[in-house]
Amino acid sequence: MRQWRHRRRLSQLDLAIAADVSARHVSLVETGKSNPSADMILRLADQLDVPLRERNRLLLAAGFAPRYAERPLDDDALSAARHAVARVLRAHEPYPALAFDRRWNIVMTNHAVEPFFADVDPDLLRPPINLVRLGLDPRGFAPLVVNLADVRAVFRSRIRRQLAVAPDPELTALYEELLEPSSEDTSSQSVESDVVIPMIIRIDGRELRLFSTITTFGTPMDITLHEIAIESYYPADAESAAFFEESHSDVRAAAFP
Repeated sequence: MRQWRHRRRLSQLDLAIAADVSARHVSLVETGKSNPSADMILRLADQLDVPLRERNRLLLAAGFAPRYAERPLDDDALSAARHAVARVLRAHEPYPALAFDRRWNIVMTNHAVEPFFADVDPDLLRPPINLVRLGLDPRGFAPLVVNLADVRAVFRSRIRRQLAVAPDPELTALYEELLEPSSEDTSSQSVESDVVIPMIIRIDGRELRLFSTITTFGTPMDITLHEIAIESYYPADAESAAFFEESHSDVRAAAFP
């Protein structure tokens, strides 16, 4: 608990006030001189924004059973949530959207993503397909990305924040493999936007400019759902929008001749 408090840069008094307990009680919990109830552990963990996976570990360390289940996404118990994810992805067509887990492994995509996989090395498409590796590996999307340094910087920033919230060895290894800063990280592409940094992709002789939004589940009680994010890509200009609308029309025409 102390490590999480330090990670959030809070004093014992800050945490005590937020959780509506005494600072002395927080101190006793951290030093092991008090045996907190499971509800107290979760109360403090909630104020510290501890991820569900780590809350289970805190409970186990205190001698309690885990409170949060971790089911595979294809489990019957998650069918409603799985259908909700699929519905969000499908509704975003003709623009690309995908869902990924805490380690950036893709768990679901819509049809608009599929054309981008056409020239990807098959090794990168073996499950689990990792979005960061797919985006930055020369065998993946990297040759298509005009402003690769910008995209790498965005990935770097997001994963740094993620690791600051909840350290993870596998995610750290991914960061060290693909995102360690280097002399090549100075972008040579001028990005003319004062709103968002777009991802610029050159495909079929056309330049597509995209920006993205992230959607997560609100108040999930399952670890799998807590760790899933949906990234939806939007065209940043009319030319990019036209590309996807044309592609979508071609697909529909092929399906319904």
